[in-house]
Amino acid sequence: MKSLLSFLLLSCLPACGQDSSGGTWKFAVSGDSRNCGDVVMPAIASGVLQNHAEFYWHLGDFRAIYTFDEDMVPPKELNLPSKPLNISGYQQGAWPDFIAHQLTPFGDLPVLLSIGNHETISPMTRDRYLTQFADWLGAAPLRTQRLADDPQDHALHTYFHWVKGNVDFIALDNASSDQFDSEQLKWFHSVMDRDEASSQVRTIVVGMHAALPGSVGFSHSMSDWAQGEKSGRDVYSALWHAQDAAHKRVYVLASHSHFYMEDVFQTGYWKGKVLPGWIVGTAGAVRYRLPPVVNPSPSARPDVYGYLVGTVAPDASIAFSFQQLSVDDLLAANQGKMPAALVQWCYDNNKQK
Repeated sequence: MKSLLSFLLLSCLPACGQDSSGGTWKFAVSGDSRNCGDVVMPAIASGVLQNHAEFYWHLGDFRAIYTFDEDMVPPKELNLPSKPLNISGYQQGAWPDFIAHQLTPFGDLPVLLSIGNHETISPMTRDRYLTQFADWLGAAPLRTQRLADDPQDHALHTYFHWVKGNVDFIALDNASSDQFDSEQLKWFHSVMDRDEASSQVRTIVVGMHAALPGSVGFSHSMSDWAQGEKSGRDVYSALWHAQDAAHKRVYVLASHSHFYMEDVFQTGYWKGKVLPGWIVGTAGAVRYRLPPVVNPSPSARPDVYGYLVGTVAPDASIAFSFQQLSVDDLLAANQGKMPAALVQWCYDNNKQK
């Protein structure tokens, strides 16, 4: 932990801050690592490091919270030895477990954290989240960016942004039904105004837990609640304006639905105003069925684990590719750490029937 914190406060600055490497570079993203994340995330970390990504971005839902994660309390049918754990003890240890088993495998690679709805399930709260993950939310490049935007803003937030080279990465908080609230929207529009006026920022990447309204995953998105529908349309319209009127490249990332899908805004809802969008809720959570209107394909995959790699070109355009993990990847990453029977169970059975 000490080496990780030192890196976040010191070494992360050139990797996540204003300067880019000058050529092509990569980052990685996925979300939803509850249930079997302790098994899947080490394999994601191994792949991300092998891909030479400059940072990994987690889009939320670290632990289940409302019940035991199967990687902490193995399914009874496996007959694996485990320490007795009541729900109180589980909730006390859930986030430290996430740090120990899911973040530590990234070593010195910077990790950015977005908040998911499971981070707000009682007894968890946003204040508790800010305290537990202060070392990540207050990492040097995020703090530097926050104070550059507003020298008086000394508070940590569950939403933030950072500019790397010619790309502005914006992390939004839609983890509960009161979001996006007026304060976050005011901040978001101030960021967008600066980006539209900036000659440096050519590309905007926005990440959040639940997809903006009108996505293919309509029934599991910000369309699920009234404030989400209204404020999500506001955000989408601002992003469309940045692409259409200010000629910025815009990419929108989310998780929440536990499958992989591309082109998620190719719907009648946004006809004529389609932004490039991805859902990548594939980091260990119980895997969902695809929406009824979608058939399995390379661009829509149920029952997979993996992560999205963004390759940033010198002109700040980004090509995305999904890196799917095999059972061999999971077994190799967990050798000597997790029972092979649990790894196999997570690969075969951690899904809706």
